[in-house]
Parts: sequence; structure tokens; C-alpha cells
Amino acid sequence: LTPANLNTQKTENARKDAVPCRRPQADDENAQRLPVSVGEISGAFHITLTTFAFENLIIRIMWKCSLSLQVDQILSEFLLTKEELKDVMRRMQREMDRGLRLETHDEASVKMLPTYVRSTPEGSEVGDFLALDLGGTNFRVMLVKVGEDEERGWKVETKHHMYSIPEDAMTGTAEMLFDYIAECISDFLDKHHIKHKKLPLGFTFSFPVRHEDLDKGILLNWTKGFKASGAEGNNVVGLLRDAIKRRGDFEMDVVAMVNDTVATMISCYYEDRSCEVGMIVGTGCNACYMEEMHTVELVEGDEGRMCVNTEWGAFGENGELEDFRLEYDRVVDESSLNPGHQLYEKLIGGKYMGELVRLVLMKLVNEGLLFNGEASDMLRTRGSFETRFVSQIESDTGDRKQIYNILSSLGVLPSELDCDIVHLACESVSTRAAHMCAAGLAGVINLMRERRYQDELKITVGVDGSVYKLHPRFKERFHKVVRELTPYCEISFIQSEEGSGRGAALISAVACKKG
Repeated sequence: LTPANLNTQKTENARKDAVPCRRPQADDENAQRLPVSVGEISGAFHITLTTFAFENLIIRIMWKCSLSLQVDQILSEFLLTKEELKDVMRRMQREMDRGLRLETHDEASVKMLPTYVRSTPEGSEVGDFLALDLGGTNFRVMLVKVGEDEERGWKVETKHHMYSIPEDAMTGTAEMLFDYIAECISDFLDKHHIKHKKLPLGFTFSFPVRHEDLDKGILLNWTKGFKASGAEGNNVVGLLRDAIKRRGDFEMDVVAMVNDTVATMISCYYEDRSCEVGMIVGTGCNACYMEEMHTVELVEGDEGRMCVNTEWGAFGENGELEDFRLEYDRVVDESSLNPGHQLYEKLIGGKYMGELVRLVLMKLVNEGLLFNGEASDMLRTRGSFETRFVSQIESDTGDRKQIYNILSSLGVLPSELDCDIVHLACESVSTRAAHMCAAGLAGVINLMRERRYQDELKITVGVDGSVYKLHPRFKERFHKVVRELTPYCEISFIQSEEGSGRGAALISAVACKKG
């Protein structure tokens, strides 16, 4: 039923059910009676109005139920059963295994890159270290002071400054990008009056890198919107050293380059010595963990463990996720800077979540289920629905004010029902992201337990990233499903604070101590 049809139908029903008010005829039994009283007329009119209002209410309820069913049908595509999540987990494990093996590594979508981080901090490392953190549109420089503490044996103090990376540096040349990074370092050293010091530097570089040593790594490919030419296939630390040398106004000793997941794991290890997994759920999504050396065929040696950077964001590039990707996922992928790549990350990462919701809203609009079938030009614009809106909408207290304000800022004047539908759309997309992410982590942890031949595994996961930290329900949904999929594991989660930079500095401290 459409609203227009409803109005016609309820008018007809009102006519049928109205009480007739006629003059008495001569042969009527009550012919001598006075004409119908005002009270009788008003009573009849009241009955008519009551009937009309009741039918109107019923029709509106039926219309809302029909609308709800159609909305549910569209949003139910995002629901994943436990069996489907187990299937995702098993597929992830297969690709992880292929990535570790020398003969299948090149074809594997999950590259399982060795990091050359073999040692975890002992807590006795001391000194001043500089840390750089490049993983998205913001770049951070940190001064990390590692000292001794009577109670805990160590203490870590940090000072940092955030710099925004211009679009032309992200998509220009490698020289432009690394010259800008060197300029930021110089500015930071000036601000803290330490330009005269030659400090050990740890570089958190959150892109796929094939390490040849702790301080040497070849960039395999850019992700997260970066396209700086001349960087792929080159040693990232070398590019940084060259940029510092071109400036000539300070000196740095670059001793370690690590992924942000590795830095997060090491940083959290200082808090909990059972932390052997690091994970980021922010602009992108990735994980690392301590793997048994005998399975890491890309590196010689069988003794001990090495931290492996999974680079699981690329999972799906061999078709492993085709039966889970929806029409919205395909549109997001096709309009991205790297179509066909990072498909798992595009289901989860904050860079894509807002746009996925916008595409769902446009589908609902086009089906006549939202905003009376009309959308503003702004809502029709790619990228207009930011991921922070998803968190804010799901944080709404129930009065819908926050949802209304966000939609109004996008040029839409929503009804209460519209606000509720938008809330459901956000919830559907973010819940699928949490569950997909949980399936990946469960695959990692179950594999660790099997590799160590343990009936039960007690493990801690260090986590960082804006989606994990800022979304009101992501953590809860994510933790719940991870634990459901790992019945023989006892898992704790630590939220990392300044993990990316601090972890890089701590790895540098370990390297300096061993060196």
C-alpha cells in the first residue's frame, strides 16, 4: 500500500461505516417522534470519526509493518551466521598457511610477511628515542623516554606532535612525500630543542613491506589512498635516510622499521607479557602475531618465534570472499584508488564504512523506503557520509537528536521513522565489520594454539585504531564473536595508548641494546 492509496481507501471505508441520519417516514413505528436530536447526530458523527481514526491507525501500522519488512530484507544481507563466520575463519587460515610457505607465498592473498622482530622487550631498556608513525592521512612524530621505575622496573614517557599529510604529498612522488616527512621531523626537533642530538629512530610504517632486516624493507604496494610514485619496490628506510640527508639540518640513526600492528603488540607487551598479537582497526585493518620460526619458510632458522605481519587486508584478492561481498562492497571497491585489492579491509576499515552506509541509504531511498524516496544532492555525493557519523548515530541516546542533526547537515529533513531506519543501516554495516574482523582474529588465535600443540591457549591481544576505540559498540560485538569462535582459548584484550609510535621506539631500544 502507498500513502496515496491509503487515503482513498480509508475515505471509502468511512463512507460505508457511517451511521445514516434520515427523516422518519409516516408509516414508521416512531413516526410521531421528533426529528433526530442533536445528541444523536453528534453521537453518530463521533462513531464515524472514531471508526475513521481506528482504521487510519490500522492502515498506518500495516504500512509501517510492510515498510519494516522491506527494510529488514535489504539490511539482512549484512547478517552473517556462526557457520558463515567459521567458513571465513577457515578460508583465512588456508591463505595464512599459503603465505608462510615458500612455494605458495607469491600467489597467497595473505602475505604473512616476516618482520625480523624476534625479541620482546625485557623492561631494562633505557634512553631517549624518536618515533615516526605513518599509517594514514596523519603523520606523528614522538619523543619517547624509556627509564627505570622502582615498582615496575621501567617507565615510558612520550611527547608527540601530529602533522597532516597534504594530498599532493600522498599522491605525488616518493621524494615529495619523504621530504615532507623530513620537514616534519625537523620542525618537531626544533620545538623540543633536541636538534643537536643524534637519536635512535624507530619508524612505524603501516603499509605492506617485505623486510630484509629490521632496518630494511621493500614497499610492496601502497594502500589507504597513498599513491606516491617511485616508492613501490624500494627500501623505505633508504628513502627516509635520503630525505634527511637532503635537508642536512639534523642527523638520525634509523635502527628499526615496523608495521603499526607490530608496534602496538610490543607496546602492549610492556603492560602484559602474554601479549603476542597486535591488531589495528582504524582507517585500515591488519594483524600480526608471534609465529613459530619453523613455519616461516621465507626466513632461515627453525628456533624460537618471529613476529609475522599478516597483511590480511588483502584477503579475498584470490576470490575467497566473493560469496560474502554485496553490491555496496563492489561499488566501494570499483570507485577506490586500488580496485580489486584490500577487499577484506574494505569490509571493515574506517576509510570505507561511512561510504558503505551511504550506499545502503541510497538503496533505501531508491526503493521508496527512506526520506519519502528523495535524497539531497549532498547525500548523493560519494564520501559525504563520514565514518564518524556511523559512531555518532549509534551513540544516539534514543531521542534521535544526534541522528536528526547529522542528516540535516546532509540536506535531509528526516521523520522519526527515517532516523530509526538510518540507525539500523549503520548498525548493520558496523556489526558485519566487527564480525568479519572477529573471524579473522579467531583464525589467527586458533592457528597459534594448534602450532603450539596446546589444549588451551591463554593469550592477550593489543588493539589500536579509531574504529575500535571510538565506535560505541564495535568492541563489544567483536570480542563476543572472537570468543565464540575460539572455545579453547582464554583471550584478553588491551587497548593500546599511543601504541604505534611508542612500540617503534621500544623496538629501537631493544635493537640498540642488542647492537
